[in-house]
Amino acid sequence: MQPGSQILDTDHIQKRRGKVKPLRFQLQAFQAALQFLTVLPAGRPVDREQLADSLPWFPVAGLIIGLVSALAYALALLIGLPVMAASLIGVLVLSGIAGFLHLDGLADTGDGFFSSRSREKILIIMRDSRIGTMGVVSLFAVLGLKWSALAYLPPETAFKALIVAPVLGRSAQVISMTLLPYARAEGGLASVFIALKRRSNMYLALGISGGAALIFAGAGGFAALLAAAAAAVLFSLWCREKISGITGDTLGAVTEIVETAALLAICLAV
Repeated sequence: MQPGSQILDTDHIQKRRGKVKPLRFQLQAFQAALQFLTVLPAGRPVDREQLADSLPWFPVAGLIIGLVSALAYALALLIGLPVMAASLIGVLVLSGIAGFLHLDGLADTGDGFFSSRSREKILIIMRDSRIGTMGVVSLFAVLGLKWSALAYLPPETAFKALIVAPVLGRSAQVISMTLLPYARAEGGLASVFIALKRRSNMYLALGISGGAALIFAGAGGFAALLAAAAAAVLFSLWCREKISGITGDTLGAVTEIVETAALLAICLAV
């Protein structure tokens, strides 16, 4: 299953809110989070209930993504590549593990939000598969800032930053889906998660991301956590102003923006 490949019926899911699932089911929900958010092999495709319950596991999936990205960065340095090349590899692996799905969402969001059009027209633009000028600029800005931030950091710090950033990015998805409604009346990619949203998921995501940031990056991690929270809140407010909610594209955008903010904050804290 490719990242974000399933759009699910929410009627049955709504009836299950508040039900406690056994440990085996929770492990399957973690597997579902990996299948939904990454292109990593994660066993057989899961069913609808497991995917719907995977939201609390998003930050943990982010930790897996971060570890793989950091190891790719370290391997590039180990074989003798310069820091600039290793940093670019780290950035590309970070987005590539998600099948570049979040970058696609960032580009679509950039085209729509910077178009100065009505809410309805913005949603139409975001659904267009073609990329426009503002989408290209958005991609260039985010990838360039991530690359330069990693290249600036000492290798040991950059390794830790690559672990922390995707955890914060996936936690931002949980926060956005908890606080904002879905913007499209017909539903879409994230409707299944919004149908089952609980504030406890948001608090759990904050706890996991905060703990990971402090454990792996110390003071830099604390700075990253603050920057990520500010970026997530400001972007969510912008989403509410522009389209009265979120879409799958804005979830991809908030992931990329929060990761960038976290890396820059660690640079400032070094």
